[in-house]
Amino acid sequence: MAITLAVIPISGLPEVRAGDDLAALLLAALERDGVGLVDGDVLAIAQKIVSKAEGRVIPLATVRPRAEAESLAHTHGKDPRVMELVLQESKRIVRAERGVIIAETRHGFVCANAGVDRSNAGAPDAVVLLPLDPDASAAGLRDELARRTGVHVAVVVTDTFGRAWREGQTNVAIGMSGLEPFVRYVGQFDPDGYELRVTEIALGDEIAAATELVMGKLLRRPAAIVRGLRYPIADDGARSYVRSPERDLFR
Repeated sequence: MAITLAVIPISGLPEVRAGDDLAALLLAALERDGVGLVDGDVLAIAQKIVSKAEGRVIPLATVRPRAEAESLAHTHGKDPRVMELVLQESKRIVRAERGVIIAETRHGFVCANAGVDRSNAGAPDAVVLLPLDPDASAAGLRDELARRTGVHVAVVVTDTFGRAWREGQTNVAIGMSGLEPFVRYVGQFDPDGYELRVTEIALGDEIAAATELVMGKLLRRPAAIVRGLRYPIADDGARSYVRSPERDLFR
């Protein structure tokens, strides 16, 4: 692993709409910034602009809530239309209490409101849903960037999740292509000779968290580059981070 890294924000992207060419928009912004891509870069891109390009913005006026959504909204002080979308995007509601709805998405992610989000929607009275397949989104963007530039990068699609046992949120990887998800230390020895048995660092999540420091939430910088990181190339994707039920002590 590199000791010194550069985290470079990508500025000047326009409001992304359904059908937009994300690769073209990113390359144009990088050219304006005079940055460009180099082999081995990791491109982190916010889920919101991926979802927007893929047409995953839903006007709430088009949503007709079912009785279950109406009941959930009434109990927890929510918009019934948003709750309808939460139910549609969920495998199950994990817990609903004190105005907080924790759901398991169809991807297996456990997060607030199944990832349904009204912030930065780019349209009034609308919400943004997660991409249908964030790993495929990352792979498609990676392939398109390589085709147009001849440069080979990894791509991480990021979103903001809360954490069990800790206050606050952090960015995590929900989609990934081109890098090994884990840095595995199992079987290696620390300086005192102790053999590590379980340590596997979630590299995609650490990249997502690092890039949020320059992307922000209100700065209109929905993408960033991590440069100088050495990583194994792989195509396992961020689904590798979803813990199986038999290994999950909290199900």
